[in-house]
Amino acid sequence: MSPMDITGLGTLLLVLISIISFMYLTWNQMYRKRNLPPGPTPLPLIGNLLHIKLGEMAGSLIKLWDKYGPVYTLYLGSRPVVFICGYQAVKEAIVDQAEEFGGRGRLPTIDKFTQGYGIGFANGECWKQMRHFSLKTLKDFGLGKKTTELKIQEEAENLVNEIKKTIGLPTDPSKLIMDAVSNIFCCIIFGNQFDYKDEKFSEIFRFAEEVFSLMSTTWGQMEEIFPELMKYIPGPHKKIIAVSEEMVACIQKRVEINQATLDPTCPRDYIDCFLIKMEEEKHNPNTEFTMRNLLISIHSLLLGATDTVGTTLRHALLILLVYPEIQAKLHKEIDQVIGRNRFPLVSDRSQMPYTEAVINEVQRFADIFPLNAARAVTKDTQFRGYTIPKGTDVNALLCTVHRDPTQFSTPYKFNLNHFLDENGGFKKNDAMMAFSAGKRRCPGEGLALIELFLFFTYILQNFTLRSDKKFTDDEIAPTLTGFVNHPKPFQLSFIAR
Repeated sequence: MSPMDITGLGTLLLVLISIISFMYLTWNQMYRKRNLPPGPTPLPLIGNLLHIKLGEMAGSLIKLWDKYGPVYTLYLGSRPVVFICGYQAVKEAIVDQAEEFGGRGRLPTIDKFTQGYGIGFANGECWKQMRHFSLKTLKDFGLGKKTTELKIQEEAENLVNEIKKTIGLPTDPSKLIMDAVSNIFCCIIFGNQFDYKDEKFSEIFRFAEEVFSLMSTTWGQMEEIFPELMKYIPGPHKKIIAVSEEMVACIQKRVEINQATLDPTCPRDYIDCFLIKMEEEKHNPNTEFTMRNLLISIHSLLLGATDTVGTTLRHALLILLVYPEIQAKLHKEIDQVIGRNRFPLVSDRSQMPYTEAVINEVQRFADIFPLNAARAVTKDTQFRGYTIPKGTDVNALLCTVHRDPTQFSTPYKFNLNHFLDENGGFKKNDAMMAFSAGKRRCPGEGLALIELFLFFTYILQNFTLRSDKKFTDDEIAPTLTGFVNHPKPFQLSFIAR
């Protein structure tokens, strides 16, 4: 290489270094001028990508909590996102300032499909009306209804009968449990019972599970950080819209059946109630009761119902394999309060503090939705001395609430003393936020808690859980890798009592 070439190359490198330095200093200066919470200094274009270990997003965010405190800012590309950590800060935000922190933030993996419709991912008047309608309808057809308790008992009995067919051999309980708990929600939404072998039933929930799975992949996490870039990169994240559209097509067929058989004087389910409301408001040009809102609301509700109860139960069964002494105490309490000859009842919960503590600790420890769904501030908001501009995305991290050492003495270990007092009574803890809190709290929480109690107690009333494999504490710990924490695949034997 000639001296001239070397000189030219050196000049080019110097210019590039100067440009990069200028961009960095300019970016850093602009970044520092904002009164946002502190955080690691972002780089141009990629923001704080290097501070997030892909495939371990929740773990990375917990480490940043340790370093920067309960409120910090990360730049996902050029977009600032505020993260709120620990029970006290999360409560101050989404409970004490519920109105300001009540917006739905951006979720690029699913927003491209929902487009602001429905209950789960909407804002403004649409969200208010869909949530009010859904809460009322779910209550009318679910909570507090004796028929719902009977329906759950019926499904629990079906589940136990299916388990008995395994004749004590090692089995993966995942599909049996998911089918049973999903059927309850289907009854409320679609009105009639599905057979476990019904292809349409399996198809809807297969799509729902696949959507969650795709959102939780490294590809899905990358799309959350760089949605514009990921538009042009092939990968599994591209399937989310297609799978969601297939799921909605199945829902559409169910809606058409309801339309053909609708009796406005006798609504049978959520769909009937929505169709009646659509008819009542058909002359209102600003109505939110449209077919698209119906379909996307059901899509959102089914996504929430798919994983919550079934995944919690699977975590519970796995945990009891590690702690046979806890299983023995559960059996004792069930035998004392319920006995062996009748179904568990919702009214039994108040007399079973040990069972209630186990269920709550499973929910806390398993941390099924560790990241929580993103929120957004609805106006310029002052929070702990910082200014969060209107529309800024905010993540109130449930994993940091459930692992807050000021609220739980052994946050990373399964410990029933988190929910039991010195006399063995149940001890409520407001830092257990498995269903989130504030204005965006899960609308199906009440129904899910009833299902958890009745399914859990009926399984243990009938079976002792055993496994030839010895599971360790590490094997039952939640992985905290993506949007949903599923237990690691496992098998167990159900031994008839």
